[in-house]
Amino acid sequence: MNLSEIIKKNNNKVYNPYIIAEAGVNHEGKMNIAIDLINQAADGGANAIKFQTYKADKIASKKSPYYWDLKSENTKSQYLLFKKYDKFWKKEYEKLYTQCVKKNIEFISTPFDLQSAKFLNEMVSTFKISSSDITNKILIDYICNFNKPILLSTGASNLNEIYQAVNWIKKKNVPLGLLHCILNYPTKNSNANLGMIEGLKNKFPELTIGYSDHTMPGNMDNLLYSSLLGAKIIEKHFTHNKLLNGNDHYHAMDVNDLKILRKKLYNLKSLVGSFNKKSIITEKRSRLNARRSIYASKIIKKGESISLKNIIAKRPGEGISPSKIDKIIGKKTTKLIKKDELIIYKNLK
Repeated sequence: MNLSEIIKKNNNKVYNPYIIAEAGVNHEGKMNIAIDLINQAADGGANAIKFQTYKADKIASKKSPYYWDLKSENTKSQYLLFKKYDKFWKKEYEKLYTQCVKKNIEFISTPFDLQSAKFLNEMVSTFKISSSDITNKILIDYICNFNKPILLSTGASNLNEIYQAVNWIKKKNVPLGLLHCILNYPTKNSNANLGMIEGLKNKFPELTIGYSDHTMPGNMDNLLYSSLLGAKIIEKHFTHNKLLNGNDHYHAMDVNDLKILRKKLYNLKSLVGSFNKKSIITEKRSRLNARRSIYASKIIKKGESISLKNIIAKRPGEGISPSKIDKIIGKKTTKLIKKDELIIYKNLK
């Protein structure tokens, strides 16, 4: 099932989320690294890999200030940072799309301008819109015209802004999914607010809800918890080397983290099991031996009536269940029943 189908059907299980490895521009303009990111994401078990498509002069003014941790990325201008990594354009993304097809992993790239959205439409089945563009009606309206499902991040957004963007998209009758996101790079665990996943589910029950994560990868439990809270799509920055400085390397997962996440989700799937409450096959012996039956608590003479004074409920449950007590109270015995003997129907009348 691809991302478009997830958004349209809204029916994948919470313990089996659709995982997007957000490569962004962690390829740093080098095709061999971008190809390697695709290969590693596919090998690690990601459902999709997502890039970012932009040109610095189309996304930020030259005076645009930073909003990230300067200790990890010391570029103080958005324009200068974007300029470092805006080397790829249509022909490069066509090569990356072809590699994704070879590796059987879905290709996604977030467009940050109309021109990139136009050529990406030839390659993507779903459009991702960045948190930063949730108020960009120009871009949102343009992307809606392609009539493809949209995945919208909601970082740094208030509820009224989310409603506004959702209404723009709904008017175009385009399938939509929302991602909870905190727009801090990196995001402290204390600021992750995973409960907002539940908040979005309550406010937009008709939409697919997911999570775009910027916390440090750690043991990947944050993403596991997001799945338990109902995130049906999980997006996490992805790198070939977490030790690299700058850009999105320092808060990204790598292929080993991705494999850990997949293993934990598999274990969670096994742990969650069925949503329909019933006795399972391995409980058969427990049902028999741990439940109770009606026994004689003293000698019951032939012809004596069964009462609460001469019976007791004891294990195992191989005889008359105490749930049937109303059916045997007052019945008379057809034979003498010894103390601690199992009461059975054929000895009653």
